[in-house]
Amino acid sequence: MARRSPRCSHGSAIAHDERRKRGGPLTVAARRLVIRGRVQGVGYRDAAVQAAFEFGVQGWVRNARDGAVEALVQGEPGAVERFAAWCRRGPPLARVAEVALSDAEVDARLVAFEMRATL
Repeated sequence: MARRSPRCSHGSAIAHDERRKRGGPLTVAARRLVIRGRVQGVGYRDAAVQAAFEFGVQGWVRNARDGAVEALVQGEPGAVERFAAWCRRGPPLARVAEVALSDAEVDARLVAFEMRATL
């Protein structure tokens, strides 16, 4: 039996695949996020990895020594913005006070979304 790749409920991964099949251009946006508040020790990074999978974006997330969580996210612009909106809420135990967004360079080496070590 062939393995099917998972698809998120809102269809962004499906839309991405359809554009690729049609040979249409893929626009990729990249953003760096710094999330502040009660965001460490509450499952934020694990939940961010799951959210990234659901939105079909690539990148990484890590704790910062100052108590923030940092992330780099890239993918279809709408999916990147949906991920950023999720970051403003976070998982249930988090209390997000601020999310600082800045443009970032697209990194073609990123093919998944991963949790990285604290920096």
